[in-house]
Amino acid sequence: MVTDADVAAAGERFAGVIPPSPLQRNDRLSARHDLDVWLKREDLNAVRSYKGRGAFTFVHTLADDQRARGVVCASAGNHGQGVAFACAALGVRARVYLPRTTPRQKRDRVAHLGGRHVEIVVEGDTYDDAAAAARAHAEATGMTLIPAFDDPRTIAGQGTVAKEIVEQLGRAPDTLVVPVGGGGLLAGTLAWLGDTVNVIGAEPHGAASMAAALTAGRPVPLEHLDPFVDGAAVRTVGRHTFALVAEHHPRLTAVPEGRICVEMLDLYQSDGIISEPAGALAPAALGDLDLPAGSTVVCVLSGGNNDVSRYAEIVERALVFEGRKHYFLVEFPQEPGALRRFLDDVLGPDDDITLFEYVKRNNRETGPALVGIELGTPDGLEPILKRMAAAPHRIERVPPDSPLFTFLV
Repeated sequence: MVTDADVAAAGERFAGVIPPSPLQRNDRLSARHDLDVWLKREDLNAVRSYKGRGAFTFVHTLADDQRARGVVCASAGNHGQGVAFACAALGVRARVYLPRTTPRQKRDRVAHLGGRHVEIVVEGDTYDDAAAAARAHAEATGMTLIPAFDDPRTIAGQGTVAKEIVEQLGRAPDTLVVPVGGGGLLAGTLAWLGDTVNVIGAEPHGAASMAAALTAGRPVPLEHLDPFVDGAAVRTVGRHTFALVAEHHPRLTAVPEGRICVEMLDLYQSDGIISEPAGALAPAALGDLDLPAGSTVVCVLSGGNNDVSRYAEIVERALVFEGRKHYFLVEFPQEPGALRRFLDDVLGPDDDITLFEYVKRNNRETGPALVGIELGTPDGLEPILKRMAAAPHRIERVPPDSPLFTFLV
């Protein structure tokens, strides 16, 4: 088991190398949830996430012969950056395996931070695929495998986030919300705080592997995994992380991916913070927690490694989650003025067509179209459905749980 002494020792190892990340009060979240909300800005570290803490702690404790052979790791992006940063700082050779779903921005950051010390290998469609490849390479070469979360040294390094929060706040918060993927940050937090603070783990709804492990009484693989929250999309939590979490059994909450996208946009547009999906997990969870009014809550904003090319998908998912974006299959008569009549009969004054894909077919009286409509407010759905029912067109709504929807979002 990792102890508070291990966490304190980890903090001493990288003192002067990894400075404390800022702890900032957030007025928007405080007002919205009637709480005293603070953000622990791990996105402002050199690695732009907390992962450098655990990676540096691990590499620093290697024996000389292990350093000479080098290290290997698998990562969804942030752990790879942490390992690259640590190896460049300590002069150790590293091989980093990344799944194909890793955003280009994270791949480039691994290369930038590691420089000549790091070799990048893209392998598999998920983190678990990359982890299997990294493990096989370590066994074949004798290089030391650095787990992304499942090692006492890594856990101790991540626990320094909680240590800093208490030091910066001057006391323990009433509630501390941390994002959960494989469980390294949550386990490290519990190692430092124990049961003295209300610690809540926020998992992606489509990758709630820690909740599955606690239900089963052991780490178990998820049958289905949504890779969108790439920094926390882990199919199976770690053995060491599970043991610590199971000992304290903190509350866990599953956050829908759409709500994470809404919070990412709020962070960007209102607070000027670029957050990756996993980074927005903790603040996005606040709406479901029903915490005492006015209590002090710290949310760990765990990372800011977001590829700008992903924002189009993030906006789309946010609109769908808020009930403002909807898709329909419409049969249009193949005659002049058909589209104009549809617009006049169906669309409201604040509604907008954002997608229109029409296929004209010869020798047919009608032609199908896929129509995306963005509503002015979510309340506009029922009126537009009523207008569609009264329109002469044949119209079928595409529900979000339809397989067709996966081609749109």
